[in-house]
Amino acid sequence: MQSFLKKTLTAATMCAAMAGSAFAESKLQEILDAGVIRIGVSLGGEPIGFRDDRNNPVGYDVDVATMLAEALGVTPEFTDVSGDARVSMLVADQLDLVVANTSATLPRAKSVAFSIPYNRAGLRVIAQADSGISSLADLDGKKVVVGRGTTGEAFLKREVPGAELVYTDTFSPDGVLLLRQKRVDAGIEDSSLLDYLATNEDSLVTVPGLHSNDPIGIAIAHGDGDFLRWVDMFVSSYIQSGAYESNYKKWWGADANPPTLIPLW
Repeated sequence: MQSFLKKTLTAATMCAAMAGSAFAESKLQEILDAGVIRIGVSLGGEPIGFRDDRNNPVGYDVDVATMLAEALGVTPEFTDVSGDARVSMLVADQLDLVVANTSATLPRAKSVAFSIPYNRAGLRVIAQADSGISSLADLDGKKVVVGRGTTGEAFLKREVPGAELVYTDTFSPDGVLLLRQKRVDAGIEDSSLLDYLATNEDSLVTVPGLHSNDPIGIAIAHGDGDFLRWVDMFVSSYIQSGAYESNYKKWWGADANPPTLIPLW
C-alpha cells in the first residue's frame, strides 16, 4: 500500500519540485530541498504511537507519518509531542507537521491548519472495574486522569465540574500507570486508545457511550496553502487506496471496523 501511495502522489510532488521560484517560500519546497521532514508524533499510548522493544517509534500514527514521508520522497525525523506541545512547536516552526492523534477543533484551528481527517475517534471513559462507575455522572467527586491540554480536559471541565482532575502530559505510560496502580478512579481519552487498553487490562473497563465524534487531522502551520493542499491529497489517497483500512486493522485487529472516512475524490 505504501508503494501505491507513493506512485499516486509522485506527479504532484514532482510538479511542486519543478515549480522553482513559484514555491520559493513554500514549506513544501523547503522540505523537498532539505530531503527531511520534521514530524511530531505522540508516543504516549498503544496503538496510536509508542516505542517498541528497541525504542523505535511505532504505531498507527507513525505508519501514517512514514507513508507521508515516503510519498514526498524525503526522510522522516520524528519528535515525541503531546498535549499543548503539538500546537506550540508547530507555531514556533520547530516541526513541519504533526501526526499525533490531534482532534481538529475550532479553537485549535485558530492556531494551526488541519488536513481532512485521516482517522476519527470519540472521547470515552475508562474506570476501575470495581469502582461502581457506570456513567459520566458517576465521575463527580472522583479522581480522573486526563491529558493536559486535550479535548478530554475541556469536556470534563464543562460536563462534570465536580470531577477531581489528575493531569498528565502523557496518558500512556503515565496515565495508564496511575490507573493500574489504582491511584485514580477513572480516566478519559480517545476511544481508540482506551478500547485497546481495556482489552489488555482485566482491572479496567470502558464506560458505555462516546462523548464526541472527533475528526483527527494532520496539523500544519497556518499560511501555506500549497503544503496543506498536498497533505489533503496525501490523506485522500491514503483513504482511497485501501491503505487506511489496512493500517487500521493492523493495529486494532482484523475484525476491527474502521470509522468511515471520506476522500476528496
